[in-house]
Amino acid sequence: MTLLPFLARHARWLMLIGLAFGIAVPQVTQFVRPWLSELVAAMLFTAALRIGPRAALGAMGHLRGTLGALLVFQLICPLALIALAAPFGLLDSPPALALILLMAAAPLASSPNLTLMVGGDPAPALRMLILGMVILPATTLPVFALLPALGGAAGILDAAAKLLLVILAATGLAFALRPLLLPRPGPAAFAQLDGASALLMTVIVLALTSEIRPALIERPGELLGWMALAFAANLGPQVLTLWLRSRGGRPEALEALAMIAGNRNIGLFLVALPAGVTDPLLLFIGCYQVPMFLTPLVMTPLYRRCHARAAGLGIAGRSAITGKDNGDCNAPQSRR
Repeated sequence: MTLLPFLARHARWLMLIGLAFGIAVPQVTQFVRPWLSELVAAMLFTAALRIGPRAALGAMGHLRGTLGALLVFQLICPLALIALAAPFGLLDSPPALALILLMAAAPLASSPNLTLMVGGDPAPALRMLILGMVILPATTLPVFALLPALGGAAGILDAAAKLLLVILAATGLAFALRPLLLPRPGPAAFAQLDGASALLMTVIVLALTSEIRPALIERPGELLGWMALAFAANLGPQVLTLWLRSRGGRPEALEALAMIAGNRNIGLFLVALPAGVTDPLLLFIGCYQVPMFLTPLVMTPLYRRCHARAAGLGIAGRSAITGKDNGDCNAPQSRR
């Protein structure tokens, strides 16, 4: 079969087509949205099957760094936003609430797939996804306690537990079946799985953009404001993380960290918080899908340049310490 490898080669454009179709024909949402949980589970299964348990779990030494990064993303960042908004009385404003909830959310379920599409290793993203969901109830408690509009975090505990169960079931099944289905995976098998992931993500986007077209027709000014906020909230943290990691000469997990810095599962809060809180945020959540699914198309060159720069600086630093010549440190490094 050549269809899935073809979709894998053109995954970025396929997602753009799905995004445009979902905005142009919002009626398709009624066919896709009831299957959203199953689609997410299938996408996680495909990603975990491609990565495998050994790469996904990694060495125990990675756990400390992964946990530290997640605490910065899911706890320190939203608390910092609260500290900035509170003196101005903005905690109840929809834009501030949207940004705080976005920063408090766990990594997006499609983070491993998006990381792969920009040329990175998806294994660290999968580790962060699983651990981020595990610690989500604990990290949301202090954040929600400081947001009077939310009235506590009881709802999120149940929703987080359900999503964590889906993640563990899908990844666990994939890890168990990998020795049987992919005992010695090669490029052809990876191409099939990458194509399946691209197709699943394209279908999922159809269920998440239904609010954009009505807003474009009825209130275009409001849509423009929310869209600008969504692009800044999604791409801004990615660019900042890429810049910091590349300046520090740290290419390890660069793509996964940058991707998760800007891509969070804010949709989880739709099933956990009162409708009075989430309804004003539906348009933002719809707009947020646009930069999310455009990331592989518009950000891949930046990801590659930052990885090459970080790798070059890292080699230069090691050369200075060891006194060995490691060649041209500015040359792009060999990528997977």
